[in-house]
Amino acid sequence: MKLIIDERRCKGCNLCTTVCPYNIFQEGRKLNERGIIVPILDRPERCTNCRLRKLYGRQLCGACQMICPDQAIYWVEEDPYSEESVVIEF
Repeated sequence: MKLIIDERRCKGCNLCTTVCPYNIFQEGRKLNERGIIVPILDRPERCTNCRLRKLYGRQLCGACQMICPDQAIYWVEEDPYSEESVVIEF
């Protein structure tokens, strides 16, 4: 699974940056074409829901998606043969 922020729907409220237990969202730094500063993803591979949702067959966290008032956050299926980065945190 891959996390997506739909820049056309996002209004830049940054609620996702405050509720994510994995701190994968950061406040944006530049304006998009609509003049809104959209949050950016900082190492989304740390998100448990992104990594393990398919394995367990259910949503594990999804706090960012639930709090988004504009429904601008969602997950998409990834190509199973695409390159993935592996993060090992101590």
